[in-house]
Amino acid sequence: MTTDTADRILVFAFVTAAVGNGLVAGVFFAFSSFVMPALARLSPAVGVAAMQSINVSVVRSAFLATYAATTVLAAVLIVAPWWFSRGRAPHVAAVAGVLSVLGSFGVTMWFNVPLNDLLAKASPHASATAALWTTYLRDWGLANAARAVASGLASVLFTYAALINTAVVA
Repeated sequence: MTTDTADRILVFAFVTAAVGNGLVAGVFFAFSSFVMPALARLSPAVGVAAMQSINVSVVRSAFLATYAATTVLAAVLIVAPWWFSRGRAPHVAAVAGVLSVLGSFGVTMWFNVPLNDLLAKASPHASATAALWTTYLRDWGLANAARAVASGLASVLFTYAALINTAVVA
């Protein structure tokens, strides 16, 4: 593979990872900025039922496929640029990849998914559900904000890596 071809593929991968992380960050931002606050204004029974429905829908959505593909690409871009690039691009891409894989996907798997699993078992009308819902809103919201920031930063850094690799910025 020629250096020019490798550079083009790498830049395409950086841009794809930037767009994917940007989309993911946008979804997480939407949840933090208006979806969860709207659900919090509902009665616990209605809020829990709505979030349970959202959690069922998300695993069957195009979002999940985009999120998974973005995470895999980000993981590859932690190491691949070291063989095909020069200068700062591999360093920037590695940081972006770690933010995406650990800061976004890792937080999702370590915090949001277990909270979603706990909520899935709750009966919306049970007396203990109101306390669970209050805790869920706080903890899930904090983890969601963290993964939104991580995905957003990963998007910016993958964009920067693409610019470095094309010598648009020095």
